[in-house]
Amino acid sequence: MILPSFIYNERVKNGQLQKDEAQQKTVGLLDQLCKKLAYYRPAESSAGLLGTITNIWKKPVEVPKGLYLVGPVGRGKSMLMDLFYNQVPVQHKQRVHFHYFMQNTYKRFHELKKLYPKGGDPVPQLAKEISKNAWLLCFDEFQVNDIADAVLLGRLFQNLFACGVVVVATSNVNLRNLFQNRPGADAFKPFIKILQQNLQEVELFATRDYRTGRPEDEKRWLFPINEENRAILDHVFLRESKGKPVKPSALQVMGRSFIIDETADDVARISFEKLCGSALGAGDYLALAQRFRVLIIDDIVKFNAENLDMIQRFTNLIDVLYEQHVKLYVSAESNYEFLYDQKDRKAFFERTISRLNEMQSQDWAEK
Repeated sequence: MILPSFIYNERVKNGQLQKDEAQQKTVGLLDQLCKKLAYYRPAESSAGLLGTITNIWKKPVEVPKGLYLVGPVGRGKSMLMDLFYNQVPVQHKQRVHFHYFMQNTYKRFHELKKLYPKGGDPVPQLAKEISKNAWLLCFDEFQVNDIADAVLLGRLFQNLFACGVVVVATSNVNLRNLFQNRPGADAFKPFIKILQQNLQEVELFATRDYRTGRPEDEKRWLFPINEENRAILDHVFLRESKGKPVKPSALQVMGRSFIIDETADDVARISFEKLCGSALGAGDYLALAQRFRVLIIDDIVKFNAENLDMIQRFTNLIDVLYEQHVKLYVSAESNYEFLYDQKDRKAFFERTISRLNEMQSQDWAEK
């Protein structure tokens, strides 16, 4: 078994990575978990009568404690988790952005609910299905921003941990602060305790933000909103679509149509109001990102206390565009660093700022 630390050190030697003490410490913990998982199998993996009889005489299987990597944006959390995921000798594993996991979870939850009599709880069955397919779950950008997510997650993860699932996650929010200072936060605290019992929280404060300082060729975040910048985006649309006919496109999401008025081949253009001012979610944004290579957004406004729904949708949108590597052009009232400067969600928006910064660089455009 090749441990994550070996790959990390090799990349430091050949110049792909810079040596960082905080990252090295975290890699050491990932090595330890790798070794534990090499010999671990959930108790429920023994199927049938023989497996049941065997398990009676066996000592209870000790489930390895997972890891929760938390820290500021751009410190290498996702990179380290990917090193671990690629090296860990586990056949049944899944690495997924948390948005996508929740989207698929809701879909399956509603399918199972139809099969249960009134009052039945499909969550235990859902947890068994998930654990059967992957008893190691690696989540990128673990966060809880919605009360519906909070309600479902507590019950689901309690069942997942009972099935012997091991979780590794990255996040910008400490466990104790998940979904706090919001309506329903007190009801979510028992779930935080469950996470603290099953995950070791590791704070990753690397010495620098490794997403910054990348080269730029052209400006893709244009501000302010004016005729000059609108004309630039007109030219971008024509160039990126190679002059192909412009027409509306309909995306099918969960049985309904999401209409984009201006599309040409794999290029789409849409107003910020339509994209983030209406009741769209991660599923809509994922369908958009998987269909189009280039997205142009017109007229992004600054966020304030009166349009917090917009900031939530915009954050979800950027997460999806980043994960799907969509080339983004926008016109906005201000630079992305100043879209939202209120203290109550400043830390929450830092990840979005960091990702937008990386998405402006030339190497992002060329990937």
